[in-house]
Amino acid sequence: MNDSASLPRENVWDYPRPPRLEPVPQRLRILLDGVEIANSQTAHRILETSHPPTYYIPQRDIRMDLLRPAAGRSFCEFKGFAQYWSISVDDRVAEKAAWSYPDPTPTYAAIADHLSFYASMVDACHVGDIAVQPQEGDFYGGWITPNLKGPFKGGPGTRGW
Repeated sequence: MNDSASLPRENVWDYPRPPRLEPVPQRLRILLDGVEIANSQTAHRILETSHPPTYYIPQRDIRMDLLRPAAGRSFCEFKGFAQYWSISVDDRVAEKAAWSYPDPTPTYAAIADHLSFYASMVDACHVGDIAVQPQEGDFYGGWITPNLKGPFKGGPGTRGW
């Protein structure tokens, strides 16, 4: 079932800046190569103006045995420094498919032991029973569900928005 009626209608231009952190009432699932990488009912999402939500899943709900730290890091003016993670399932490797904030700023402390995944780097991400679409581009990592209204930041020519 792919029932978008279970999610409220949202316009990403109504999301705040600085971003808001909130719990997610739906179950989140992530699959790669037929393996369930994550399954959580205790996740959070971050809502920021012009972006589809980014979802953060606690490590206790992730197959951390399939992840390893990846090289590089980035900086978010709101959350702090991010580290990246790669996923290995059998012979398949999804490089830098997830990121985390091990020491986030106080406002986002709730995601300190959580990871967020690029929907474009795995086979499927679900919010409840809804399969998400990845946010365009390779930087922001938001998950697009049918209830969201854009336009969304991330595609060519939108980085300066």
